Amino acid sequence: MSFSKGIRSVTAAALSAAMLFAAAACGTSDASDDSGSKSGSSDSSSKIESFDVSGIAKDEEIAKLLPESVTKDGVLTVGTDTSYAPAEFLAEDGKTPVGYDVDLTKALGKVFGLKTENVTSTFDSIIPSVGSKYDLGISSFTITPERAEAVDFVSYYKAGSTWVVKKGNPEKFDSANLCGLKIAVQTGTTQEEEVNAADKKCPADKKIDVLSNKLQTDVTTNVVTGKAVAFYADSPVAGYAISQTGDQLESFGEDVGVAKQGVAVRKGDTATAEAVQKAIQKLMDNGTYAKLLDHWGVKSGAIDKAEINPTDVEG
Repeated sequence: MSFSKGIRSVTAAALSAAMLFAAAACGTSDASDDSGSKSGSSDSSSKIESFDVSGIAKDEEIAKLLPESVTKDGVLTVGTDTSYAPAEFLAEDGKTPVGYDVDLTKALGKVFGLKTENVTSTFDSIIPSVGSKYDLGISSFTITPERAEAVDFVSYYKAGSTWVVKKGNPEKFDSANLCGLKIAVQTGTTQEEEVNAADKKCPADKKIDVLSNKLQTDVTTNVVTGKAVAFYADSPVAGYAISQTGDQLESFGEDVGVAKQGVAVRKGDTATAEAVQKAIQKLMDNGTYAKLLDHWGVKSGAIDKAEINPTDVEG
């Protein structure tokens, strides 16, 4: 899947520089995003046009399913790794979360009648904090049995994995033979798990040098600068990174391992899980979900049914 043509109102060179070479702007911080805000403001983030959720009305029946632990402060707090464009990343002001996962958060907030706050955090720290620091985790989480032991999931999207190399593949990278190579991945991702599993099969004198970074921006930069021969990431992320690096990168081979992604909910919190499931299903059924994904050019990853802890995931 390549989504470079679907991203709207982005100045490629400027955003590339912001994403790839100003990683300090993507560090852990708190960032508030009111669910009623609209795109087109006069600040520096206006170059990135978010999906307009202002027309989404509160659903009283769904909203009342949420427990007081979520609703008492009037804010839906969501943990997000904002280095993973186009799903979740920071606008050019370096502090405003944007992306299709962020817009989904806003849409859920409107259905629940709550304001929304996307809190920027590192990917591997989000799931352990769901239910304590965050009401939900929405950050391109592939649903796996291992993660499902820690949290419950509500499915909302599907994506595969893509290898990315320098344009023209000057190092003659071959994903079938990773032994002895420097491979970049984001910490805590399923792609990191796969590369580490491949490393265990390599001989002692040709181990894989796994360059694991907490931020996807750093992962991408490792390939752009030649520190790694390839990186491995979710397909929409890979496609977006390619489009934003001035024709310096390209995908290698076909997308593999297409799997469902989910909203992370505190384990055993059946009330919140049911509310999220019904809210997402409503957005799917009334066409809002499809319009939101289409706005970001990622509609090919749409699914038609939101499920709590779906069973058709890879083991």
